[in-house]
Amino acid sequence: MARPVLPFDRWHKSYPKPHRGDEPCRCGTRNRPLYPSADHGRGLRWQARYVDHLRKEHRESFDTWQEALDRLGELTAQDATVTSESQPPRGARVAFFGAQMIERKRKKQKRLNTINTYESHLRNHILPFAGNRLPASLRRRDSMAFVDHLLEKPSLRSARTIVQIFKTWRILIHYMMDEDIPLPANIVSRIELPEINDNRVSLTPEQVAAAAVAMRVIEPRYEVLVWLGACAGLRAGEALGLTRACVGWQEDLLYVQEQRQRGKAAPLKTKASYATLPVDHFLVERLATHVAHFSDPEPITQDAARKRRARKHVEPPAEGLIVTNRYGRPVQSSDFNGKWRQVVARAGLPEGSRFHDLKSFYTSTLGGPGQHDPKTVQSLSRHARFTETWDTYARPPKIAEGLTVTAFGQAFHPILQRPNEC
Repeated sequence: MARPVLPFDRWHKSYPKPHRGDEPCRCGTRNRPLYPSADHGRGLRWQARYVDHLRKEHRESFDTWQEALDRLGELTAQDATVTSESQPPRGARVAFFGAQMIERKRKKQKRLNTINTYESHLRNHILPFAGNRLPASLRRRDSMAFVDHLLEKPSLRSARTIVQIFKTWRILIHYMMDEDIPLPANIVSRIELPEINDNRVSLTPEQVAAAAVAMRVIEPRYEVLVWLGACAGLRAGEALGLTRACVGWQEDLLYVQEQRQRGKAAPLKTKASYATLPVDHFLVERLATHVAHFSDPEPITQDAARKRRARKHVEPPAEGLIVTNRYGRPVQSSDFNGKWRQVVARAGLPEGSRFHDLKSFYTSTLGGPGQHDPKTVQSLSRHARFTETWDTYARPPKIAEGLTVTAFGQAFHPILQRPNEC
């Protein structure tokens, strides 16, 4: 609500022009003459005028000046009790609503990675484009101009990235509409976006094995992550968050319960991601070999130990993670991503291969001829929707009881028998 002013006199002109023939009426005095307006003597004299937070003007008329002043006093008291959470201040810009949207999502405990993505899109693309605009001034042509603005940025070469940024723009627009900002109903509808090319990489067992060999050379502690992605379909964060207690060593099971984001435990992507997952014994053997060799941090020199004591070094808590860095701490995704890029180059994988392509390999291998029926593949892949398995990967957490998975041992054992292989 805008701050109200004093009551307005409808019957008299605020800016009379005596030099142009305006003559005073009997309402005034000799020292303070009043000049009649076109509404003089018609209806209630005093008006309480104010503008609400949607920039809509209101005029309420009263018989006396005191009544109009009392009404304005009530509005002032209401203005003082309205917080920024329930009503934005007058003149709030797009940047204000962007910050408010992020804060509310944090309070509702949305996924950290999703919030960080929204923040990045706002900070780097949306607010530089429209952060200083009044929300009510936005029109559909601004949405089209925003897409053109993104297309002209040399740093944005991926159509998929541009589409994701526009989705954040659309979420922000809908948030402002929910805050009663008067925006056109079609402001983000039917906006033409760049076509996304399907650049997914289809890896072969030989390429996955080559990636594992390359990772063993670059960082042996991370080799088992390649096998977890290829033979269990774990996402990078899920593989980094797997603990020894979440492995059914005798039953060939993985209990997928959490992931790691920036080294900290975090909820999984969806409800379907939580699962008791049967895996090939081939993978369990790989996990056992890894734990036998990398269960403890790497030894340090006496000089390094002395420096640690000098700075009062605190040993990391024992979390039982399968994969840790050489200091025994959780692996940071930035560190692993850097190693993965080296693996792609060293193993000769197709350019742009992602760790997530191992999950596609997992789903495609499960769906191979004579392996498992489509619904079982969906369940093992931990996809909430059937279309996600077969439309996205072309190849929730209730797993078929008594199921035995052997596809990956059959795929890799012939390769591993060859000389100089894994």
